[in-house]
Amino acid sequence: MFVGHFALGFAAKRVTPGVSLAMLFGAAQLADLMWPAFLLAGVEQVRIDPGNTAMTPLDFISYPYSHSLAMLIVWGAVLAFLYKMAAPRSPTLAVPILAALVVSHWILDFVTHRPDMPIYPGGPKLGLGLWQSVAATVIVEIAMYAVGVWIYLRATRARDAIGRWATAALVVILLVAYVGNILGGAPPSVAAIAIGGLIGGAVLILLSAWADRHRAPVVI
Repeated sequence: MFVGHFALGFAAKRVTPGVSLAMLFGAAQLADLMWPAFLLAGVEQVRIDPGNTAMTPLDFISYPYSHSLAMLIVWGAVLAFLYKMAAPRSPTLAVPILAALVVSHWILDFVTHRPDMPIYPGGPKLGLGLWQSVAATVIVEIAMYAVGVWIYLRATRARDAIGRWATAALVVILLVAYVGNILGGAPPSVAAIAIGGLIGGAVLILLSAWADRHRAPVVI
């Protein structure tokens, strides 16, 4: 899943208005932000395998530290603890929401992946295989994305033109990236996957931070 993860980050702004959208995105995408670094370090492995599923040409051989349920629970607790230490005056609700967003990555990937999502390092792997159908995957993800963006736009208002146009750019860039992932074919190498993931993740985090800084929470 791709835009589905960002959908949860957008939606979480409603219940954690004081937390930057960049932090919410980072929590929801923490698994995919760590994964490229683990690939480059040789700790985790992926194989380019066109036709592995209808949605992706990748065979996720091993990613127990970035994507197992047990480790994401640990990473979620660590991220929430660090955030609380860095922002001690943050609302109490921010801590469990950030931890839950980290763990939500496994749940959404469990729905979309074939049975390659580990419960814990070395443990059994699960997956419902939604990725076997492009149409079903796109319908589910786009619906989630539309709802998440709608909630974010209702929960915040633009302070200025940057708040409007940077947010619009963020929404469009994510959609274009999603379509590109579907239509782009197999990547040239595993290194390209990892480097592209690191650069793309950094760009999206920075853009979301910039856009969100120019928006204000809507008081209901």
